[in-house]
Amino acid sequence: MKLLLDENLSFRLVRVLQPYFPDTKHVKEIGLSGAEDLIIWDYARSHGFTIVSKDADFHQMVLLKGGPPKVIWIQQGNCTTDSIAELIVGNRSALQSLMESEETVFLALR
Repeated sequence: MKLLLDENLSFRLVRVLQPYFPDTKHVKEIGLSGAEDLIIWDYARSHGFTIVSKDADFHQMVLLKGGPPKVIWIQQGNCTTDSIAELIVGNRSALQSLMESEETVFLALR
């Protein structure tokens, strides 16, 4: 499962998530810091990533455009990087179901 972490998530999440999701990247790692959402969207689609973001814009894009890419929307306000990592890792089965589904393109995590 290839996760692409949006800029609004800490790049430190990559290290924490690697044991569970080895193909995780942060937009900063691939030269997309500050890029418009559509550019990140196109990159994720072209390279087989699922976008992980706290930004509602990607949720709106997936509703309008459909997938790919798939989108995971982290719906937590101010919180620690560790709590976001726990949320993602703790929902591995839901993420796996998202990846295996041909119809489902969006997952909200609270």
